[in-house]
Amino acid sequence: MNETSPPSVAGPAHVAIIMDGNGRWAKLRGLPRPIGHREGVESVRAIVTAAPQLGIRVLTLYAFSTENWNRPALEVQALMGLLKSFLKSELAALHANLVQIRCIGQIDRLPGEVREILEQAIATTAANPGLVLNLALSYGGRAEITEAARRMAADCCAGRLKPEEIDEGALSARLYTAGLPDPDLLIRTGGESRLSNFLLWQLSYAEILITETLWPDFRREQLAAALDDFRGRQRRFGRTPEQVNAQ
Repeated sequence: MNETSPPSVAGPAHVAIIMDGNGRWAKLRGLPRPIGHREGVESVRAIVTAAPQLGIRVLTLYAFSTENWNRPALEVQALMGLLKSFLKSELAALHANLVQIRCIGQIDRLPGEVREILEQAIATTAANPGLVLNLALSYGGRAEITEAARRMAADCCAGRLKPEEIDEGALSARLYTAGLPDPDLLIRTGGESRLSNFLLWQLSYAEILITETLWPDFRREQLAAALDDFRGRQRRFGRTPEQVNAQ
């Protein structure tokens, strides 16, 4: 290997996506916001289909944040309806393609009928060995870390955990994402440059790609381009370029 050439980087095993831009996509076309969300569902279908074909093993989609509950009631209702419809219409195909559905977030806040179909989808696909589709619903990164800290405190009080045993692994084991690898790549569509309270712990060393493409226009071609960009980067994890190149 040439000493000045970065080592080749394998494709990301875990990709997380902040799906942003549905409302702006609709506004640009003079359409109501719910139409943008509906078209965004088509992008979800396309990306879930393409992800395993492109070598992705875990796909985490930021579908609805804790802050999204503050949106107009009609928009929230429309989003919950789309989520329910997606799970009902796609469950059979996802199961047939060995996709395992998981969910992170404050699930108890979801409407009962949405929670019911979500729990059914999770149970039906629990043993599937294919792509892990991890839906972030009613999710907030600060809330997740706070809940993990609360669990550690309870374990300490109950004698199940000693304070000196608290480390990064102990906290990670109590996060919603316990058992999953941290994301290698974060993609945010729509051009905004912020994390929006998403996977604040898990994204510590993820590569970040911001694209101006609005989510309804983000399909297989755009995902493949993002993976190509990722493979061209050098992941150092605190080391110098020389140390990485010497591997």
